[in-house]
Amino acid sequence: MEYSGEGGPAAAAGTVLVTTRFVWRYGGRSVYLSGSFTGWTKHFQMTPVEGCPTVFQTICSLPPGFHQYKFIVDGEWRHDEHQAFVNGNFGTVNTILVSRESNYIATNQSPHIPYGSSMEVDNDTFQRVVRVSDGTMHEAVPRISEADLEVSRHRISVFLSTHTAYELLPDSGKVIALDVNLPVKQAFHILHEQGLTIAPLWDFDRGHLVGVLSALDFILIMRELGTHGSNLTEEELDTHTISAWKEAKLYMNRPNNEHGSAFPIQLVQAGPSENLKDVALKILQSGVATVPIVHSSSEDGSYPQLLHLTSLSEILKCICRYFRNSSGSLPILQLPISAIPLGTWVPKIGESNRRPLAMLRPNASLSAALNLLIQAQVSSIPVVDDNDSLLDVYSRSDITSLARDRVYTHINLQEMTIHQALQLGQEPYSPYGISSQRCHMCLRSDPLHKVMERLAKPGVRRLVVVEAGSKRVEGIISLSDVFRFLLQ
Repeated sequence: MEYSGEGGPAAAAGTVLVTTRFVWRYGGRSVYLSGSFTGWTKHFQMTPVEGCPTVFQTICSLPPGFHQYKFIVDGEWRHDEHQAFVNGNFGTVNTILVSRESNYIATNQSPHIPYGSSMEVDNDTFQRVVRVSDGTMHEAVPRISEADLEVSRHRISVFLSTHTAYELLPDSGKVIALDVNLPVKQAFHILHEQGLTIAPLWDFDRGHLVGVLSALDFILIMRELGTHGSNLTEEELDTHTISAWKEAKLYMNRPNNEHGSAFPIQLVQAGPSENLKDVALKILQSGVATVPIVHSSSEDGSYPQLLHLTSLSEILKCICRYFRNSSGSLPILQLPISAIPLGTWVPKIGESNRRPLAMLRPNASLSAALNLLIQAQVSSIPVVDDNDSLLDVYSRSDITSLARDRVYTHINLQEMTIHQALQLGQEPYSPYGISSQRCHMCLRSDPLHKVMERLAKPGVRRLVVVEAGSKRVEGIISLSDVFRFLLQ
């Protein structure tokens, strides 16, 4: 006989039952719960958590006391090795002590989640919740001492200071650099075809790197093309060089049209012998996404060699790899992200001083999205429904999809919606079916080490913090947020 788990086992009259949550976090097609509270003969069906198909849960009402339980996963008896367990009459079983006084929802979640978890999103409701006397619910947020915080930051700083950018160089690979005399239109076609969002610029006349071309440049060009009375026409893009565009961009941003060279700002770059801490600080302070690793030799007068394009993601990967087997030496890694000053969060009622989180509706115009990307100085914006639940993410890099087949020549930025723009960049496109390759999510209960592991993956620059089940957007954690916290 099977039960849904909503009602829980029957109890003797007058017995106070405690609502208890059971969780199986390791996948399966069908998962059931059985235990001493069912006489080991009845099974409670567990249901997948929305947005997290490998996690199953059920809620039972149990009498206070000591209970044993096991899971039936795809027809096989299993126990959770990360929870308390003993050897009993029914083999190895998990155990739980339900307290009458505490009146809590048991999470059955290990306080130290192992590294390398394959789950995309954990369930925020798995946190322990304490009911206080006024009847409201409050999260039990862990605390860390200032001493532990300083120790963790010091150890990370020492590691970064004693390792160099040379260690980031791959064994093999390619780095694409663009000639500054290349037409802008052709340059963006190359970025789109190669799946790049940024490329260094090489000036053959001067014999060295002079800048970068990024998705932000394409956004500015699109806005310029869509501006009434613009001096830049679509036809000009056929012959308009990158160097000419940079000069035009400089004049657009220069007050009173002061004169100057097309590349007045020195390119941010690093040498292979520079330590990782200095490289990370260069990226943070300059606000760039990547930094070229360049080997310069003034002895023989040869051209500098472009070795690699590195980012905070690669540096973070080094940190995670180094401390993976000694995470105990960094107490901050076990803290949930909600317990530390990290990222940008949706302001709560009464928090008028907190920076608002930029979000877009799918019917917003592409023009509004481009303006918001520039004004908010962010690289991506969550696309949400009327309940602020996450549907997709629109990023600066998505604008390069308009370079394909010269889409930008026959669209109106005011008329095209975000939904339509996202369809252009995805084939096939499932309306608002969140792709694991586009929308990288986490929960406020996720520990810092898990967030760092996800951000260290190639192509992941930020995680959208969502509420379990509803996917309501609660905040955003970016790579730069993590490094500012670790290096401050």
